[in-house]
Amino acid sequence: MGEVQETKTMTLAESVVKLLAEDELTVTTAESCTGGLVAARLVDVPGVSEVFKQGFITYSNKAKRKILNVKKETLKTLGAVSEKTAKEMAKGAILASGADAAIATTGIAGPDGGTEEKPVGLVYIAVSVRGQMYVEEHHFEGDRVAVRESTVEAALALLKKGLEETGEE
Repeated sequence: MGEVQETKTMTLAESVVKLLAEDELTVTTAESCTGGLVAARLVDVPGVSEVFKQGFITYSNKAKRKILNVKKETLKTLGAVSEKTAKEMAKGAILASGADAAIATTGIAGPDGGTEEKPVGLVYIAVSVRGQMYVEEHHFEGDRVAVRESTVEAALALLKKGLEETGEE
């Protein structure tokens, strides 16, 4: 449908919930590094129960495989923090929930866990809307809380973009 213009009083989460409601779509979350913060931000919005039924916190690789059907081979060869894992998480969340849209987050929030190839702050966000996949790679700065908060904001912004683009068709 149309674009929702955010005002100073309308948060990103509120604008996403409004777009979902206008298009009569549901959303699910598949979270690793954010540990439920994306779902919590959505649930902060009154009326979200019309568009959000469930979310998944799949912190371990085993949970990613068991609940979201992320391929063992993907985790083994590319790791949990990869574009492909994020895509498979989003796809799996849609299949597990029956939602129209999904947000998936996987990354290294720190302070430990980083390597030269995959430093602390590396995050992949995948959003699926009506079968259309959007993926972003981010390198966030700051401590664990800052990386997680930045991930939530970027994830909601990517979902908003996906909803606006698929709603124009």
